Amino acid sequence: MEIKEEGASEEGQHFLPTPQANDTGDFQFTSIQKTPNEPQLEFILACRGLSRPARDRGRRPREPNALVQVSVAQPAAPGPTRYASTEVVEGTRDPLFLTGVTFPSDYPIYEETKIKLTVYDVKDKAHDTVQTSVLPERQDPPPEAGRSFLGYASFTVGELLRSKEQLLALSLRTSDGGKVVGTIEVSVVKMGEIEDGEADHVTTDVQGQKCALVCECAAPDGGSGKENLPFLNAVLKNPVCKLYRFPTSDNKWMRIREQMSESILSFHIPKELISLHIKEDLCRNQELKELGELSPHWDNLRKNVLTHCDQMVNMYQDILTELSKETGSSFKSSSSKGEKTLEFVPINLHLQRMHVHSPHLKDALYDVITVGAPAAHFQGFKNGGLRKLLHRFEMERRNTGYQFIYYSPENTAKAKEVLSNINQLQPLIATHADLLLNSASQHSPDSLKNSLKMLSEKTELFVHAFKDQLVRSALLALYTARPGGVPKKPPSPKSSADDSCPQDAPPPVGRQDSIPHHSDYDEEEWDRVWANVGKSLNCIIDMVDKLIARDGASEGGGGSSKDGEKDASPVDPITAHPKEDWYEQLCPLICALKDCMGEVVNRAKQSLAFVLLQELAAGLPQCLMLTLRRDVVFSQALAGLVCGFIIKLHTSLHDPGFLQQLHTVGLVVQYEGLLSTYSDEIGMLEDMAVGISDLKKVAFKIIEAKSNDVLPVITGRREHYVVEVKLPARMFEVLPPPVREGQLLHVHPVLFNVGINEQQTLADRFGDVSLQESINQENFELLKEYYAVFMEKMPPDYISHFQEQNDLKGLLENLHQNIQAKKRKNVEIMWLAATICRKLNGIRFTCCKSAKDRTSMSVTLEQCSILRDEHQLHKDFFIRALDCMRREGCRIENVLKNVKCRKYAFNMLQLMAFPKYYRPPEGTYGKADT
Repeated sequence: MEIKEEGASEEGQHFLPTPQANDTGDFQFTSIQKTPNEPQLEFILACRGLSRPARDRGRRPREPNALVQVSVAQPAAPGPTRYASTEVVEGTRDPLFLTGVTFPSDYPIYEETKIKLTVYDVKDKAHDTVQTSVLPERQDPPPEAGRSFLGYASFTVGELLRSKEQLLALSLRTSDGGKVVGTIEVSVVKMGEIEDGEADHVTTDVQGQKCALVCECAAPDGGSGKENLPFLNAVLKNPVCKLYRFPTSDNKWMRIREQMSESILSFHIPKELISLHIKEDLCRNQELKELGELSPHWDNLRKNVLTHCDQMVNMYQDILTELSKETGSSFKSSSSKGEKTLEFVPINLHLQRMHVHSPHLKDALYDVITVGAPAAHFQGFKNGGLRKLLHRFEMERRNTGYQFIYYSPENTAKAKEVLSNINQLQPLIATHADLLLNSASQHSPDSLKNSLKMLSEKTELFVHAFKDQLVRSALLALYTARPGGVPKKPPSPKSSADDSCPQDAPPPVGRQDSIPHHSDYDEEEWDRVWANVGKSLNCIIDMVDKLIARDGASEGGGGSSKDGEKDASPVDPITAHPKEDWYEQLCPLICALKDCMGEVVNRAKQSLAFVLLQELAAGLPQCLMLTLRRDVVFSQALAGLVCGFIIKLHTSLHDPGFLQQLHTVGLVVQYEGLLSTYSDEIGMLEDMAVGISDLKKVAFKIIEAKSNDVLPVITGRREHYVVEVKLPARMFEVLPPPVREGQLLHVHPVLFNVGINEQQTLADRFGDVSLQESINQENFELLKEYYAVFMEKMPPDYISHFQEQNDLKGLLENLHQNIQAKKRKNVEIMWLAATICRKLNGIRFTCCKSAKDRTSMSVTLEQCSILRDEHQLHKDFFIRALDCMRREGCRIENVLKNVKCRKYAFNMLQLMAFPKYYRPPEGTYGKADT
């Protein structure tokens, strides 16, 4: 089991100085301070006049293929630790490296920290293997195959920061410190610096113990201030940062910071969900036990169902116990995807972020959530995935025979919904009824009106919940399952059933068994029972109107009438003692309402629980295993969604158009799948398709955080979840009023999948790709529907500006044509879907089996494509930029985190089947566990 708890995976970012060194009186370290959540130090490298490498026997002299390895030596530490490397620049004595060096905000770096730069000549990139395992702390790497030492230089951080223009030119020397073999230049990088004078100054604290160098830089977005740190830190953890500089088409430099962060929501969301499942299942089990007496056949079925259900609850409780032990965990590695206790946890979930600072355009952030395809790996894919299994199960249930009553999935879902509404509304109605009596006892007309309004609204919802044939038919089915139950059609119902209640009295409530005996069973009695709730409410409304009217008459009367004559009408007893009689007049009516409601709830709960019994009894144990599988897949999908929603909310909080879109039409969530339609990955894709579709059941609600605990909270049940996202007060205040008032915010998930590996080649030539084709077509229709609603409901002024900036209609038509073309490995589908998602302010996901290898190829290609299309990356540097990100970027660190090896799990034969731009550079792939 690989669960990462702390520390980034980048080699040097594991290192922390020993507490003894930091606390010893002999050492006083000078700290570097920067903007919160911003790197402390970033620099770029270049070499000048490198010596040519020694001539190989039998070969002509050549120019060096230079690479710089960066090591860090902390004050009082025994030796340096390898930290980072640049890319290889081939065939020049004056290499300019595109890959920089960055030290995150939490990395322990001081002015006294020494940085060692070692320059190597790489003879053959195919054999110059990037380090295949994490080195022990404070240990230099051994000489590596495929490279030779040229020279080294070193400096302290303080020397760099205090140098003129923060630029150092250092001589490179041989290992004995004698011969100079060239020069290396180190230049500090300032991302998003303030144009009108960035302030760099030194401040000393009042104790005189530490001196802090402060570099003030602009934040990459408007919502990254200090007040948002608790919010960010509640979601992201263990960042890995990389720095690049690439030339633009007009030969200027753009600077790119790549960041990859884990999320503690990987474990938090599954624990929240499992707790809800346990609560829901315990409640269902109790309702089955309270069904009352059943005939032997049904009673035996119930006992069998309860046995299996109790076992399922115990298993969920065991899994929750195991997950609760993983306090602080934020990462599940790809090698742990088959772990039983971790099956609810998403695989390799990360935020992949690119921050671009270009010379002409505004700074921009591009986010993609990368995660392993939501799938039940522990249960396996021998019989397929959810899409196939659910269809097969439903077909088998239709043919269960005489011993079960078939209810469609829609009716079963309706039964669960009505039961949920009952459990929510009954206590609410009782509370509002008590508030009404309290207002009556206080003789407060305004309070009485308000309480009545709330009571009426909730009671009407309650009555409406039962206007469905399902409850009536379920009551009859349950009656026939009772011992000796024989349905009997009685005479037409008496006219009194339709009579209104007496003017000042509650309707008669027949107190009888929850389900009538066969001698007096009436199939239409249910209509009268639930209609009595509405009649009771009407009586209460009539009484309140009379009380208020008489109270007004008593205040306005008491004198002479309009013609001056004294009113001879007798004094109404209600107005004679108003403060005493309001409560007494309403109390019997409230009691009658509660009695009627209790009668309805009792019958309805039992009948709908009987519907659920049919679903369970007809499919044991398959139905429970399918429920488990669906819960597992949904949990993985939801953890990623919540992470993506929170990050998107944070980065777009100061965009009025986004906030308008958020509560008007909701957000599109686009998943890019890279799974093949061959072997086990067919089952994974079937799981993934259902899990992503189930996200339609999720709504978000934004509330103000009242404490430092800003982790999201989930409420609801399997058919409907609400995720409450907590925002700090300053962030909450900028939200539109409907959002602040608790409006539910919806998401619209879509999935587009294109297999790209060698298994997809087999599927294309010898197998079946209909699953991929149908998924892409179905989700295109969903995306088109969202776009239509977006164009219809967003404000006209926003739409006109939006259409000027984006040709969404043309992109959608192009996407549709590519889906219809049925071309093999048509990656254009993914590029178009991703572009549409970004232009619609959506949330982007990229998934493969483990989010490690194919996902890395895809996100790096997407990042370079954005730099080319949106930020004028020089066309001659596109491939080089792509190789930089794949060789030394965040994604190779992701591979290391997962399998302890800096190698993408491809071989040469596999890569021959990959589309051209999805192939990693030489030396970065080889044998590795996937």
